[in-house]
Amino acid sequence: MVVLYIKNMVCDRCGMIVRQQLEGLGFTVSHISLGQAGITPEPNHEQMQLIAASLKVPGFELIDKESDRTVEAIKNTIVELVHHSDLSALNTTFSALISGRLNRDYAYLSRLFSNAQDKTIERFIIEQKVEKIKELLGYGELNLNEIAYRMGYSSSAHLSGQFKSVTGLTPTEFKNHHSQTRKPIDQI
Repeated sequence: MVVLYIKNMVCDRCGMIVRQQLEGLGFTVSHISLGQAGITPEPNHEQMQLIAASLKVPGFELIDKESDRTVEAIKNTIVELVHHSDLSALNTTFSALISGRLNRDYAYLSRLFSNAQDKTIERFIIEQKVEKIKELLGYGELNLNEIAYRMGYSSSAHLSGQFKSVTGLTPTEFKNHHSQTRKPIDQI
């Protein structure tokens, strides 16, 4: 089995698309997770080029360099935590979780990420949280205090401050604004 590292896989639907692309090329997919796919048989150089071209069509990319794989793993960890879990239940810091999941020193990961992305991990987390907040505001099911709690903020004032620093609008202004704009997760 060969593990492919794939950029821009941010959700379960991405995994389904990657699986379809790889199976369409005749490979057996043994597992899929955010940013990875295990396949058999081992592809040769020409097949790797076909895989890369096939994945590029729906917006994915094969990742070759170890440092790029690590940065993508950091991003996938953050996306998974922010968009697919309840942050109010998080009883540790993002830095501890990221460091633990990647089994690397956080200072090293932070430098690597900042150099590759031109922003800090903390800024990336805030941007991801703001996109999730936009989604929750759009649903209209939770009030701002409930959203702040779910997103792991100490108060709705803290949430509002970060939200305004990223969007230029308060959450209320955003909710009442007619052209609510959200960014795709893979473009943050």
